[in-house]
Amino acid sequence: MFTPEMMESVKKVEATRAQRLGVEPRRMTADEKDALLKEFHPDYREEAFAEIKVGPNKGQKAPKELVHLLHSNSRLLAEKVDINKVDYDVDVLVIGGGGAGASAAIEANEAGANVMIVTKLRIGDANTMMAEGGIQAADKENDSPVQHYLDAFGGGHFAARPELLRRLVMEAPDAIKWLNELGVMFDKDETGRMITTHGGGTSRKRMHACKDYSGAEIMRTLRDEVLNRQIPVAEFTVAVELIRDDRGQVAGAVLQNLETEDYLVAKAKTVIIATGGAGRMHYQGFPTSNHYGATADGLILGYRMGAPLLYQDTIQYHPTGVAFPSQIFGALVTEKVRSVGAQLVNVDGEAFMHPLETRDVAASGIIRECTARGKGVNTPLGSGVWLDTPMIEMIGGPGTIEKRIPAMLRMYMKYDIDMRKLPILVYPTLHYQNGGLEIGGDGFTKVIDNLLVAGEAVGGIHGRNRLMGNSLLDIIVFGRNAGKAAAAKAKNVELGNMNLDHIQAYAEELKEAGIDTGDVSPLLLPKYARHER
Repeated sequence: MFTPEMMESVKKVEATRAQRLGVEPRRMTADEKDALLKEFHPDYREEAFAEIKVGPNKGQKAPKELVHLLHSNSRLLAEKVDINKVDYDVDVLVIGGGGAGASAAIEANEAGANVMIVTKLRIGDANTMMAEGGIQAADKENDSPVQHYLDAFGGGHFAARPELLRRLVMEAPDAIKWLNELGVMFDKDETGRMITTHGGGTSRKRMHACKDYSGAEIMRTLRDEVLNRQIPVAEFTVAVELIRDDRGQVAGAVLQNLETEDYLVAKAKTVIIATGGAGRMHYQGFPTSNHYGATADGLILGYRMGAPLLYQDTIQYHPTGVAFPSQIFGALVTEKVRSVGAQLVNVDGEAFMHPLETRDVAASGIIRECTARGKGVNTPLGSGVWLDTPMIEMIGGPGTIEKRIPAMLRMYMKYDIDMRKLPILVYPTLHYQNGGLEIGGDGFTKVIDNLLVAGEAVGGIHGRNRLMGNSLLDIIVFGRNAGKAAAAKAKNVELGNMNLDHIQAYAEELKEAGIDTGDVSPLLLPKYARHER
């Protein structure tokens, strides 16, 4: 339960609620947003970044934690793996068992390809499961993909790759239709029409949701489809290195079984990297909303083979992660809580910003409130601001929270916090990897033949900031496209002799640069063990 100091602040929140009800704080001007971001957003903290000294992005910056992995050698340098002893031989190898990987595998299978999924944990153990608020698509009469494009392009600071963003918005309505037909239980009214709501930075109500467990419902449906199609899935099996042939094509991957630690060789005519995000790297010490396996593996694998990164220096910090109680510190509090009426309020009960600014602006505003202005609420692990959830039922009527955001209600009730009666404390949490491997509009990397990327491991779809609901959308759009493209390409691929020459070449480049981190990469799993002295 809340501390006495927190309860004193709650009284101020309650005292100002009536005057705040029905009065939206004003939106910031473009200049105000820019100034706020430059001063308070973590992406602008120069001390948190380092220069990449090797590879295609040499001379550019990235978070120090990512640079450390990019500057580390392959674990296979010290291992003897016979890559000519093939354990799996397929047309399409999908690395990753989240929404993007599952979508890709389904479409590749539909196209007649021999496809398999390898996934670090279990199929569905992915950031897709963690997504709560919804998935965007302009499929209502007062909306259009053009308007969706404008919202997303502006929200991403006009940095999105146009060919990627165009695909995202144009194919969004069909993605919703596909998911609906697969069995996703979207929120609908009594006539069967899908209910849509606003998200931060959206000019139309285009957020389709499954209450506040949208990602879990989508992943449930995709996982069932993969299993029903009897697509082979190697669980607890991680890709530790890509394999190339003597023609310069990707030719598969070296895998490791996490239970037995045995190495396996998967030969493939096309490979799809769908390894997800990087939250468990805990950039700048931030907590994260990400699943346990989110350690940027795909970025390392692709980069070491020569595929360039794009916007690797930009990360999304979701403005509303749990700040209290400590047991769920950093867990996601979906943006939908704000879209149905909750306001961001400081220790004095003041609504200090519009609740539906874009995520980077909202996160920066909260950080400013807790630091420069000193108006955060003290918690055992730092500070936070209030998300005034009782306002939801004052606006929407009794029962709105249980109906619209039941997962949030259950999560807090486990700790005796009834968000229908009390506000909740939030602070930004590491949420999404805006940057990733660079691809063309067809999903293929621009350097490595037959290597595709889908989902959060892609850079450029959203620019330098992502709007709510566009990540669940991109895993479907780009996952499906990657599966189709990989299956089509595999029909005409002939593989040469396989090798791992690129890892030795990378090691030489590191040596010439005078770099020796003493570590190997990819990380595979986060390191939380404490070593007491």
